[in-house]
Amino acid sequence: MDNPLLDVAHFLLKPGWPTPVFWLLLAAGIAVAFYAFAMIPGQRSFANIWNLVFRMLIGAMWWQATLWKLPPTYTDEPGQPFGETGLAFWMIRLGKTAALQIQADFVNNIVLPHFYLFAPIVYGLEVLTAASLILGLFVRFWGVIGALQSLNLWLGLYNDYYNWPWTYFFLLILMLIFAVHRYGRSLGFDAVIAARASGRGSFARIVFAAAS
Repeated sequence: MDNPLLDVAHFLLKPGWPTPVFWLLLAAGIAVAFYAFAMIPGQRSFANIWNLVFRMLIGAMWWQATLWKLPPTYTDEPGQPFGETGLAFWMIRLGKTAALQIQADFVNNIVLPHFYLFAPIVYGLEVLTAASLILGLFVRFWGVIGALQSLNLWLGLYNDYYNWPWTYFFLLILMLIFAVHRYGRSLGFDAVIAARASGRGSFARIVFAAAS
């Protein structure tokens, strides 16, 4: 019988290229956290440490969500017929259970007929959202992107019998919290860049402030 500890072990040791990539991201995120803690006095607080832990945990969740939609088939069961597993299965579900007819029509009439055009976009956005949270890089920007992805899932699976709509709504709120409160500036790359940005031009500061 599965339990949280076994699930974590399976996730961290799962065969395949995503596992070493995840470990590299995690190592980089931890390394920059130690650097920020050591070199930037304002980063030395328990609040920042907890923000780092929360950010990395949700980043790991986003990464894990990509493992059942790996390219090039965008499923973890490539031997199964199209639409019975992976991303295609959930896109079909979304087209049937969306709260808004315009969203259902878009999925059924545009996304699904051009699945292999949209699937890399979905996969890429989730990977980049995960990487942003783990590294603490441009978290304000990717927090908003993550919130929009969560909004799509919330409305798209709103009437799905097997999903609790509040799950995606809670994730939406959490991603907005990360963005509004700039969690990347808690022991992340954003904190390091911000500490070094004082001498840069006004345009660079504006762009960085908007993204982080």
